[in-house]
Amino acid sequence: MSLEAFFTSLSMTNAVREAKIKGVTEICPANASFQIKFNPDEIHPDDMMAELKRLEATAESAEAKLDTRIVEIPVYYQDPWTHETLMRFRERHQDPNASDIEYAARINGYDSVEDFIKAHSGAPWFVSMVGFVSGLPFLYQMVDRQRQIQVPKYLRPRTDTPKLTVGYGGSFSCIYSVRGAGGYQMFGITPMPIFDPQQQVSYLKDFMVFFKPGDIVKWKPISREEYDADVAAVEAGTFMPRMAEVTFSLDDFNADIDGTNAKLMEALNAG
Repeated sequence: MSLEAFFTSLSMTNAVREAKIKGVTEICPANASFQIKFNPDEIHPDDMMAELKRLEATAESAEAKLDTRIVEIPVYYQDPWTHETLMRFRERHQDPNASDIEYAARINGYDSVEDFIKAHSGAPWFVSMVGFVSGLPFLYQMVDRQRQIQVPKYLRPRTDTPKLTVGYGGSFSCIYSVRGAGGYQMFGITPMPIFDPQQQVSYLKDFMVFFKPGDIVKWKPISREEYDADVAAVEAGTFMPRMAEVTFSLDDFNADIDGTNAKLMEALNAG
């Protein structure tokens, strides 16, 4: 995974969309690849491949720049619900004697869980794809390679994960949009719904899925009291995530990662 690979995937899927190729029914960009669903009765697979190869050169030379948004996501780290769940599945974990976040902090060289939380929440994250289950975002840490957190998934997947768990596997963070099976390490939980098929949540009335590829996320550590207040606001229909419109340039980011992140945070704080 790299942001360069993501932007190539995004450029290709945008090119396919703009080309309006006959028979294409779905276009799905991913972390470092993309998927095109098409009707073979309308376009032969060989012809589909020829169209994609024709678009490839244009897509690879496209400017890696994106008008997007940065969103603040509150996280109650070390919450009681994910802790209860992870304790039920310790026999499936690399370190049965530690919690998921304690294990992640140790193998990444942090002196304490608090230092690890600062690292996890200290820099923005890039949504490189949405999927696996409806609305689940894969988030890529926007720091240089040497500072990227890496944590393996469970040795065997769990059969249960609380809804809205903030998880981690490999080099990706995520938010479990629904309750279900999972293998990512569990660090906390967010009070903010990100998937609502009934579209009753105030900010999901136009579309049931909150995230889209290219979104930028900033985690905000919160207390139990803040978590309860946010849950109440969601139920009352008054919760609205803090966000701001931004332009992201991959060239600018690669030239000055910390400087770019600081500008993103300035935009969020001013939004």
